[in-house]
Amino acid sequence: MSQPKLTPLQEAEARRQAAAATKASKPARNFSEEEKAKRKERVEKAKDALARSVGAKGDHVVVGRAALKKYLQNLNEAKQPDDAQFEMLIEAPFKAPEKKRTNDRRF
Repeated sequence: MSQPKLTPLQEAEARRQAAAATKASKPARNFSEEEKAKRKERVEKAKDALARSVGAKGDHVVVGRAALKKYLQNLNEAKQPDDAQFEMLIEAPFKAPEKKRTNDRRF
C-alpha cells in the first residue's frame, strides 16, 4: 500500500516536528562551574588569537584563523580538543610551518 504523496510544505512540517521531538527527548547537558570557567577562558583565548592574527601574512595564517573560527562555531559539540591540541590551535596563525628540505644538490 502506498501512502498519499505529501506536499513540500507537509514534508517540511513533518521534518520540523520530528526534529522537535528528538530535541525534546534529548537530556540537557549540565556544565559544572569549573567547566563553564574553562570554556569561557578558551573562548577568550581563541578570540584574542583571532584579533592578534589580523595583520599577519602567510598561508598558515589563513588556515590557522579558519581553524579558530571553526572551534568557536562548534563550541556546543560534545567532543572538544584537549589542552595540548587547543594550545596548538591558538598558536597556529603565528607559527610558520617549517620549510621542507630536499636532497636536491643544486646551488
